[in-house]
Amino acid sequence: MTTWQLTRIIAGTFVLLSLALGVPGSPLFHSTNWLWFTAFVGVNLLQSGLTRWCLMERMLRAAGLREGL
Repeated sequence: MTTWQLTRIIAGTFVLLSLALGVPGSPLFHSTNWLWFTAFVGVNLLQSGLTRWCLMERMLRAAGLREGL
């Protein structure tokens, strides 16, 4: 698995989990403040798409995962 793939898997997991914790109709609902985390992940994805730099990919590369598209 490459850093590119794992970054997207992690981001998708974070979005789905924070929505499950932040939407009042969810059985896992905890607080609507979790929606701020969803927004944070979205902003980071937007930023990495515009700048072609992603902190998560950099950390995964430092952990030894291979780079790839």
